[in-house]
Amino acid sequence: MARRGTEAFPDLGAQCDREDCNQLDFLPFDCDGCGRTFCAEHRTYRDHGCARAADQGRTVVVCEACGDAIERRAGDGDDAAVLEAHARSRRCDPARKRKPRCPVPRCKETLTFSNTSGCKGCGHKVCLKHRFPADHACAGAGAGAASKAAGAAAAARSAGQCGRDAQKKEGGGWKLPQSVRNMKIF
Repeated sequence: MARRGTEAFPDLGAQCDREDCNQLDFLPFDCDGCGRTFCAEHRTYRDHGCARAADQGRTVVVCEACGDAIERRAGDGDDAAVLEAHARSRRCDPARKRKPRCPVPRCKETLTFSNTSGCKGCGHKVCLKHRFPADHACAGAGAGAASKAAGAAAAARSAGQCGRDAQKKEGGGWKLPQSVRNMKIF
């Protein structure tokens, strides 16, 4: 058992239990294998020669089909045997590994947390490109006047008739408002 602290502060810190160290450490480490207390230099199993170090390691094997991590225990054998036992079990489902994709035809966008939008009309989860009802052929309950207006806006966007593109002249310049054109710059 480690001797604790100093005379002035008996509850502060502990001395390292390694025979040749005996250093007073104010932030000691307790080994979960042998239960002894060590300094920062001898805190790992290998550094203090812990007898139970072999029991503490955990290894996992990742299944290629479903992406699950299967813990390998001491008597399980090699990786191939663990994966074969997992494949025989009913827990291996290759469908879980597939990432969800946007349901719009010819869209190959993978849906992630940051680029997914849920349609309030039909309830489908679509990518940000197809978030407007007209862009993904929404057949939901709100397919009334709002959907027609959204369809007109989508058509204007695809034709390039919105935003700054609509303000450009045929010659490639910008059409400025009358108040700005009459301003004098010194």
